[in-house]
Amino acid sequence: MSIDILQEKIRKLKNPSVIDFGMPDIPPHILAEEPDEAAAYQRYCLELLAGLKEIVPAVRFHFNTFALMGAGGLDRMAQVLASAGSMGFYVFLDAPGVGSPAEAEMAAQRFLGKDSPWRCDGILVQPYLGTDCVKPFLRLGLAEKKTVFLLARSANRSASEIQDLLTGTRVVHHVVVESVKLLGSSAIGRCHYNEVGAVISATKGQGIRNLRSSFPEVFFLMDGLDYVGGNASNCSAGFDRVGHGAAACAGSSVIGAWVCAGSDGRDYVELAAAAAERMKKNLTRYTTVL
Repeated sequence: MSIDILQEKIRKLKNPSVIDFGMPDIPPHILAEEPDEAAAYQRYCLELLAGLKEIVPAVRFHFNTFALMGAGGLDRMAQVLASAGSMGFYVFLDAPGVGSPAEAEMAAQRFLGKDSPWRCDGILVQPYLGTDCVKPFLRLGLAEKKTVFLLARSANRSASEIQDLLTGTRVVHHVVVESVKLLGSSAIGRCHYNEVGAVISATKGQGIRNLRSSFPEVFFLMDGLDYVGGNASNCSAGFDRVGHGAAACAGSSVIGAWVCAGSDGRDYVELAAAAAERMKKNLTRYTTVL
């Protein structure tokens, strides 16, 4: 079970964190030395992965980031994903949005089929078009031992406009997590968590607490640790009593640590590693992973 692999990697490093590569701050010297943006981004990713591999258990990439870098972007993505896997990371991949069940079927085959060039362990899928656009990913995910994560509550500032609306006595994102629970109920790993997980916001401590209380069998990816309002104290509510069942995700505060430090970017890997260590320290200050 993929969810067991993720939990074991977290337990081994005693670090429930995920580093998100979605918003690249590529240092100027790399952009100047490489032939195009996609090549620069690939080098940036690979050098960061090498610097983080003994610190963090999991990394997250976005299809759209590579696709928007031009014709060679998706080939570069294949190489980066394969390298991340070979270095021992659990690899998350954000799939692109789909507009119909037929597109969902095609996308699921491309990302999760046996011949997919894009290796990942867990795939993030948008659920708001309904379950007919999710089930192709679930079917293939279970067959190929991949975990599917559904975005329930995002961390961006205006998410509440839709995701926190009331539907009956529940808010919309609770309904999504309820779907996660039901869709994953037939596949539970050794760690006692479903093979379908939920992405929730790290910025809402009480919301995380309510979700953990209501859905003890759902693994949470708590996104936006480095957003306004996101912090390790909030995230502590997502873990069970032995520090399992969740991971916290941050991006620019780690991979863009050189920008925050006012560096010229030549020490970006060292600064990212130091930021990742601080992230681990903050999380484990509130949560002990046994």
